[in-house]
Amino acid sequence: MEYRTLGSTGCAVSELALGTMTFGHETDEAGAHAQLDRFVEAGGTLVDTADVYTAGASEEIIGRWLASRPADVTDRVVLATKGRFPMAADPNGAGLSRRHLRRALDASLRRLGVETVDLYQVHSWDPLTPVEETLRFLDDAVRQGKVHYVGLSNFTGWQVQKAVDVADFRGLARPVTLQPQYSLLAREIEWEIVPACVSEGLGLLPWSPLGGGWLTGKYRRDARPAGATRLGENPERGVEAYDRRGRVERTWAVVDEVRAVAEERGVSMAQVALAWVRDRPAVSSVILGARTLAQLDDNLAVTGLRLSEEERARLDKVSDPGAADYPYGGPGIEQRSRDVAGGR
Repeated sequence: MEYRTLGSTGCAVSELALGTMTFGHETDEAGAHAQLDRFVEAGGTLVDTADVYTAGASEEIIGRWLASRPADVTDRVVLATKGRFPMAADPNGAGLSRRHLRRALDASLRRLGVETVDLYQVHSWDPLTPVEETLRFLDDAVRQGKVHYVGLSNFTGWQVQKAVDVADFRGLARPVTLQPQYSLLAREIEWEIVPACVSEGLGLLPWSPLGGGWLTGKYRRDARPAGATRLGENPERGVEAYDRRGRVERTWAVVDEVRAVAEERGVSMAQVALAWVRDRPAVSSVILGARTLAQLDDNLAVTGLRLSEEERARLDKVSDPGAADYPYGGPGIEQRSRDVAGGR
């Protein structure tokens, strides 16, 4: 396992993070504890959860694991959680208001059985709450010792920039990470979000790096998906309905290329997809979302895999989302470029 800093902070985290959204739902407590044990044994440190994961059960399961393991094991863990989404049905049961986040953070700390979380992330933008209100609460939480670092999740480029600018202007705790969806099948964040994070020093914590299972090879052109998958839950919709952007052929082309690289290297498709996203600009750690210990073991094996320049180029080409000419395509890029030698 290799280590990187958490954004521009001095906190070191493993290149792979353990995502725990399945804990208490698709993965029972015994299986979750086995995953946590295996992850730490492999050198993993960053464990990511959220209050809304299985209505708090994920945090409770992690809390019982932390309480049952020796300090020399649990002290290695860099613990991250999130708040924003509904944990109650009342009008103030969701959002990024001071009122909701205070209760959400305190509840998360109780479920986790800790006094401090290393990274507290706001789970998504809240259009009803002024960003300064949210950032002032987060700054207070840092000053009170409840939180070490502040992060964002599912923000757009302008939202990232606004949060950073307000924090800097007001002298508040600055966001250090962004947790976005990012994979060979979801690269649009490279147009605005990644540049904003690179510019401001935020580290990326990509979720769904395997594209909802597409990049593991579980889906086939000639077979209808089944079971606990995003497609399997609504198999009558079919692949075309699932691919909301109408890019079915591009999806299959990416899957085919990932399979080809995997077969050439003698590794799993999941490892190829994870290696690609892990080595993208600004990535601090890639969030794994395994349901079983076998899946986790396969994902952890990516630590020894580095794609060649030629392999990355092949995957970049086939996965290019095809930006429109303006503002992200050729003409837009040309307008924003400049030759230092001048000319007309």
